[in-house]
Amino acid sequence: MPGGGLHAIVLAAGAGSRLQPAASVKPLAEVAGRPLILHALDSLAAAGADSATVVTGFAAPDVEAALLAAPVPVRVRHNPDWATTPNGVSLLAACADVMGPTLLMMADHLVSPALIHRLVAEAPPDAGLVLAVDRRLGHPLVDEADVTRVRTMSGRLLAIGKRLLSYDCYDTGVFIVTERLIRALEGLSSPGLSDGVARLAGEGDAAVVDIGNAFWIDVDDPAALRAARGLWPR
Repeated sequence: MPGGGLHAIVLAAGAGSRLQPAASVKPLAEVAGRPLILHALDSLAAAGADSATVVTGFAAPDVEAALLAAPVPVRVRHNPDWATTPNGVSLLAACADVMGPTLLMMADHLVSPALIHRLVAEAPPDAGLVLAVDRRLGHPLVDEADVTRVRTMSGRLLAIGKRLLSYDCYDTGVFIVTERLIRALEGLSSPGLSDGVARLAGEGDAAVVDIGNAFWIDVDDPAALRAARGLWPR
């Protein structure tokens, strides 16, 4: 981590097929005249990140060109298997950049710097990963059918998945991760990020931070993009 600050990883490898009717390259979908990938980096920088890694896949040259306007120095890692593997494999493409606690978020999420600030300030120092969670169940900006659901108890993450029937919060897609998550993913075959999180949760090594009223939205389809354009910045 240059300068002793926080390093961040942003996953930007997927094709974003659900958003393609409105934007051909999801990380480059514009909100308030700026692509989503740069909004992600802006929020991370405002919350204290002083360097970042972006994992590319689909339309990698176009995404890399946009990174010339990034607010912090950016290293690019490429997942050549982006079309056939889940997002845990994209994180493994950047495994060399996880050296101590590292911020992690998705390129298609609009997240307020306040959310990331709160995660950093309240994260317990002993956890293998810490996930920022939203306890506002039924929030109108959340796609209940697609959001990743989380069950917690006393600040610990117990279970995670899109099909959980018993849950008390949503996964916002913003984490602090450590080498322990990388080791968990490496022990799985073609893992999704949630698979690694679930493994650490089973070992009692995953914690959560409640984001309170902080703003976030997963820009995953045209309706979400319209909502984001109507609400950002705020």
